[in-house]
Amino acid sequence: MKKLVSTLVMLCCFAFSVYAADEKVEEKQVSDEKVAEKQVTEDYAYYGFEPDIVTNYISNRKKLGFVKISIELMVKNPDDLVILEHHDPLLRSAIVEILGNQSEDKVKSLSGREEIRRECYKTLNLLMEKEVGRSVVVNLLFTKYLYD
Repeated sequence: MKKLVSTLVMLCCFAFSVYAADEKVEEKQVSDEKVAEKQVTEDYAYYGFEPDIVTNYISNRKKLGFVKISIELMVKNPDDLVILEHHDPLLRSAIVEILGNQSEDKVKSLSGREEIRRECYKTLNLLMEKEVGRSVVVNLLFTKYLYD
């Protein structure tokens, strides 16, 4: 009798574990489908300035201060990469001008770096609106930010 009860208990445990595993597989399939749908609707691309941008900034010291940054521009439509590549010199010039007008304290502080990033983002979108009639850049990322 004890063997029969223990066998039934083991069979029940096995059945429940198989049932739970099936539910996990179904949940994973549903979540994978949702991720795939999201990826299809959001087709972002990135444009990077090559080579890195190097320029001076306003320094408080006698020594000349410089900043070297790598920038990636995020666009919603991969076709916009051609537009950004065509206007690369204009955009690069605007970024160099913005960085060249910054104070040393702003360049070296974390909050100042974010302000510079926002200013670059706004300026690039304004330039793109003038050139192509619409904002192209979704986000601007500093992937490397070195200063001296």
